[in-house]
Amino acid sequence: MSANESSLGFETGWRTARRASSLPEVFRSIRVPRDAGVARRMLAFAGPGYLVAVGYMDPGNWATAIAGGSAFGYTLLSVVMLANLMAIVLQSLSARLGIVTGRDLAQACRDHYSPPVAFSLWMLAELAVCATDLAEIIGTAIALNLLFDIPLLLGVILTVADVLLILLLQARGFRYMEALIVSLMVIIGGSLGYEVLLASPEWSQVAAGFLPSTAVLENPQMLYIAIGILGATVMPHNLYLHSALVQTRDFDTSVEGRRQAVRYATIDSTVALLIALLINAAILIVAAATFHTSGHTDITEIQEAHHMLTPLLGATAASVLFAVALLASGQNSTITGTLTGQIVMEGFLDIHLSPWLRRLITRLIAVVPAVLVTLYYGSSGTAQLLVLSQVILSLQLPFAVIPLVKFTSDRAKMGELVTPRWLTFIAWGLTAIIIGLNVKLIGDAVVGFFA
Repeated sequence: MSANESSLGFETGWRTARRASSLPEVFRSIRVPRDAGVARRMLAFAGPGYLVAVGYMDPGNWATAIAGGSAFGYTLLSVVMLANLMAIVLQSLSARLGIVTGRDLAQACRDHYSPPVAFSLWMLAELAVCATDLAEIIGTAIALNLLFDIPLLLGVILTVADVLLILLLQARGFRYMEALIVSLMVIIGGSLGYEVLLASPEWSQVAAGFLPSTAVLENPQMLYIAIGILGATVMPHNLYLHSALVQTRDFDTSVEGRRQAVRYATIDSTVALLIALLINAAILIVAAATFHTSGHTDITEIQEAHHMLTPLLGATAASVLFAVALLASGQNSTITGTLTGQIVMEGFLDIHLSPWLRRLITRLIAVVPAVLVTLYYGSSGTAQLLVLSQVILSLQLPFAVIPLVKFTSDRAKMGELVTPRWLTFIAWGLTAIIIGLNVKLIGDAVVGFFA
């Protein structure tokens, strides 16, 4: 260990020493030019933020945004915006942790907490990965059904092939995977932009929807959807993912080099998440303008929304592009979700398996419950499972956020690149909001159960 690494907290302040690299197949595989201009260095860092951002526009977001827009109009746009702003702050901390310490969040938890605590956090992280993968698998299967009339059950099984796609892309270089992700994001954005134009929303009402409303806390049904939007947006698995992805860059490891890396990685994720905000808002705006204003306030299923778009908007392309965007969203998210499964398993347990076996295991963990739900409950069951999976993610979120904020605000671990106090204050405030909303949701559920 060099003196430079020690001053950064590389091995100080941790219970155990750092061991294997995160995502070893692609660790520091993308060169960052040392003497190039700002634009070239920023371009070298561009990519991880977009892989993270696709998790903020996955099929779980579609389910919660459609349910929220159809039932409550534009009111929950404020929740979408708040959730994305939370994501920008937390993802910047995730990137900082990975760049400064050389650990992803899973490795950091293993190297800080006692084995029983670390094991418990691993189980909760696996639950989050499973819930995420479940939403992505179901979303992809629904899109295949809408576009090609492939039965839902067969569509769920076909998603296992995503493992082969990830292996192929990584074999060609991590930049190819990033390019595919960005290309699919362009398809999603273009398709939803067209949907918004067709829906012709009242822009004054859209603007009003971004203003916070106390109705979110007063209405239990609205709060349930709001928590789902929060869980679908600020996703715990993305905190593990981002802290690993930033380590694919071969940046200068000096203090100033890491400082620049943190800055460029933060710009990358912030821009990508602002794009995700526009896409998430577009889904809810289309649902509000198309369904809520026409009196169809009970649209909760993606399939139902797809079938209603053409008659309500008067354009066949509306339903087709809706399904195309959903397929791109599901495909994007399954790739990053499977990567996260690898990061969590290796980071917490220090288990290293061959790439294809690792990814097959993580995919099967989510495929099995998706198959069972599809088999026994059909499309209505998958729709309810989508929203429920996002609520589960929100409930699990504090168990990823609290360690992240704790580690990045600890000078013994981060050295002179510790998070500034003002940012730490904001991060703890956001953590309190997340916990408070979850406590409110659980309290309402308990009261409702005994009522």
